[in-house]
Amino acid sequence: MQKPKPIVLVAVVVLAVLVGGGIWWLMRPKGPQIIVLHGNVDIRQVSLAFNANERITDMRVNEGDRVSAGQVLATLDTTTLALRLARSQAQLAVQDEVLRRLEAGNRPQEIAQADANVRAAVADARKAHQTLDRLRAISQGTGGRAVSREELDDAVAAAASADAKLDAERKAQDLSVAGPRKEDIDEARAQRDAALADSAVTKQQLADAELKAPSDAVVRSRLLEPGDMASPQRPAYALALVHPKWVRAYVSEANLSRIKPGQAARVTTDSAPDQPIDGRIGYISSVAEFTPKNVETNELRTSLVYEVRINVTDPDDRLRMGMPATVELPGTVAAQP
Repeated sequence: MQKPKPIVLVAVVVLAVLVGGGIWWLMRPKGPQIIVLHGNVDIRQVSLAFNANERITDMRVNEGDRVSAGQVLATLDTTTLALRLARSQAQLAVQDEVLRRLEAGNRPQEIAQADANVRAAVADARKAHQTLDRLRAISQGTGGRAVSREELDDAVAAAASADAKLDAERKAQDLSVAGPRKEDIDEARAQRDAALADSAVTKQQLADAELKAPSDAVVRSRLLEPGDMASPQRPAYALALVHPKWVRAYVSEANLSRIKPGQAARVTTDSAPDQPIDGRIGYISSVAEFTPKNVETNELRTSLVYEVRINVTDPDDRLRMGMPATVELPGTVAAQP
């Protein structure tokens, strides 16, 4: 049997290389490759509690109910708060009147009264001095025999008293014209503001007696009942917010350079694989971590990956907390070997 000639062997090898190259050329990727990620739906949750310690009178929604932002979910007993508000508003009215009186100053009649008191004091002082002058003249004319020393001293004292009363009435007249002191007005205004703040606090406590939904949501748990004592430490409801929703997935380091924030995505679930939901990448972690055990990937679970959040719009409320989801990222550039 003849051995193959070297030239034949070379031809066979060249032909095999050409055939292999042709197959690779035909089978090579012709466009961007789709990245497929696996993750779970994530939804924000809120625990709602009252701000006050009071008895619950009404719980208006149950588990599974959809609630809208601002909707009243539960109420407290407001009997004590209503009485407290009435008292604070009465105190506010009193302080308003005090401040109004001080800012208006004295009435014209009060000023006229002060003027009349001064004129009366002037007349009394003039009469007292005239009496004193007359007694002194008589005493000097008679050598002190017609007027006793005691009468003369009484006249001196009466004149001094009349002068002092006149001085007091004149000062009272000045105060009446000047009106209240600025410090008194400021004090009254501060007391009015304190009463106003106290009334506002009571009104806010009345508003807090209604537990309202902070956003559109679905009731997950009803934790208290009418008759229970509410407190800030005891949630009355647990809510799952309708917006936002996202899928938490993980991407390998090899594909990290092929994605970016804002990139379009398609999200599907096992319950509706033919009804994809549109989404966009909203967050890419800058820190690597080991693949979580509950994430299904084709790579080894010990590989380093990066967390990715794909924000989705779910108007039909098809996605549920923790639901497995598949994310496809179309239009990405194929990784270079």
